[in-house]
Amino acid sequence: MVKTLETERLILRAFSRKDAEALFAYAKNPNVGPHAGWKPHANARESRRIIVGLFLSSQVWAIVDKETGTLIGSIGLEADKRRPGINSKELGYSLAEEYWGRGIMTEAAKRVIQYAFEEMQLDIVAICTGTFNDRSSRVIEKCGFKYEGTERYCYLIYDGNVRSSKCYSLLRSEWEEQNN
Repeated sequence: MVKTLETERLILRAFSRKDAEALFAYAKNPNVGPHAGWKPHANARESRRIIVGLFLSSQVWAIVDKETGTLIGSIGLEADKRRPGINSKELGYSLAEEYWGRGIMTEAAKRVIQYAFEEMQLDIVAICTGTFNDRSSRVIEKCGFKYEGTERYCYLIYDGNVRSSKCYSLLRSEWEEQNN
């Protein structure tokens, strides 16, 4: 079960099946999913399948705007495929386009990173993004991640294309130094 987390402007909570319409409202936008390598959702049924098949069985939070109560994104920690057997998770996220550029994802990511190190006791958190995704790179850098390098031709996306990924990580010791 996902623990509810809060920030100044956000509530990070577990997804429910009832969130399908709200997820679809932003996930249908062709400017959102393709940046992360997933196709825009076709309908609310597809969004519900993703909630049930992926979000409910993983460490994924719905990002909710405190002021309006609107679900505006998702953020999660999943198995770190590049570090098997290491006490590590990989961070991933998406956000409704109308909320871009407001520092919201940085705020959500910093809270999840805090949870990862303080409550999950992880040793390292990793994240990768497409080489063209400058907005995500800025969030990653604001959160204190260190650039590791670019993994070339490594990520098969929904349309059959293969992308390269910029890889970053943050050690617990680095995070502690930044937050003391």
